[in-house]
Amino acid sequence: MAQIDYYFATISPYTYLAGMRLEAIAKRYGASITYKPLDIVGLFGRTGGQAPKDRHESRQAYRLIDMQRQAAKLGMPLNPRPMFFPTNPAPSSYAVIAAQAAGGGDVGVLVHGLTRACWAEEKNIAEDDVIRAALVAAGFDPALADRGLLAGAETYAANLEEAVSRGVFGAPFYITGEQKFWGQDRLEDLDLHLAGKL
Repeated sequence: MAQIDYYFATISPYTYLAGMRLEAIAKRYGASITYKPLDIVGLFGRTGGQAPKDRHESRQAYRLIDMQRQAAKLGMPLNPRPMFFPTNPAPSSYAVIAAQAAGGGDVGVLVHGLTRACWAEEKNIAEDDVIRAALVAAGFDPALADRGLLAGAETYAANLEEAVSRGVFGAPFYITGEQKFWGQDRLEDLDLHLAGKL
């Protein structure tokens, strides 16, 4: 059975635009997913990237256009300039880490719910009530938002270190075996790889 390590950021628009396609691919091939939320700005700093606000204006402008094109192509609602971006991604990431450890719900639904809250619903994913609502919608105990904060912080930091060591430089990023796939627009390639066609 294939194993997919999924590195992502809860504030990443492209993680949002990945939707639930990774989960559908994994189900098709009986693959398991390990969700690894990380500090995307920290990752950029460690791997030669820049936070969107620090990029040249031409890159910032293209990013907005590309996000809107991708959303239109996928039929997904998206506000390219959400009210609560950037925000602190750590609390929502800790909730994902706690939920994955606890089990009993759907981590993919949780991740998509959090990213959708930011990029389509004008909600602040650093706020407890938003995180709790996403946990409930994904079938988890909302109290997970308050549990395991130290373990969450440690895992969140460890995910960043692991990502850097494995050649991850953006989000979403998928690794299965020795194969790496960067971006929601490479999910088709991941699918073909798992099918033995790429």
